[in-house]
Amino acid sequence: MARPKSEDKRVALLEAAKLAVAEFGLGAATSLIAKNAGVAEGTLFRYFATKDELLNGLYLYLKTSLGGTMMQNFQADASVKERARMVWSSFIDWGLVHPQASKAMRQLAVSDKITQETKDSVARVHPELRKLAEDCITNELLSCGQSAFADAIFFSLAETTTEFASREPEKAQEYKTSGFEAMWRAMSRS
Repeated sequence: MARPKSEDKRVALLEAAKLAVAEFGLGAATSLIAKNAGVAEGTLFRYFATKDELLNGLYLYLKTSLGGTMMQNFQADASVKERARMVWSSFIDWGLVHPQASKAMRQLAVSDKITQETKDSVARVHPELRKLAEDCITNELLSCGQSAFADAIFFSLAETTTEFASREPEKAQEYKTSGFEAMWRAMSRS
């Protein structure tokens, strides 16, 4: 009879995967992830049948954390641009507090490893954020549409903004504002 799975071990594996992906990319070895989680590699595969399943689990884990942060100050009745500004600001703040998670998320978000099923699961966790993305596309505000290319542009600008804000915390708000305006102009039709 198989031993019951522990939520603590699952979280330890996801945390170890986060650090490994942030440092070594998607090619991070499962043996390293298991070792850093304090479990045998076979145990990792009891929780996640494949490495791709682990990466999808990590993506959902990180997106859930990020989404929770974004929803703290989200105002659903604000304009599309103001809702986008709130999301941007929360994203940068989350990245400043969780730099390894942010780095791992950037790599996962633009990879081909994340399944549509996982993306749909993320959308169900915080439907307000999904609605914002749909509003941007429906209103033809984002000229790149909802694509890996648009994600890459967003993450590149966010990474640059987060990097400068972390170097000069006293100017963090200025960088967040300038970064948002650059992102909005880059991805806006107007």
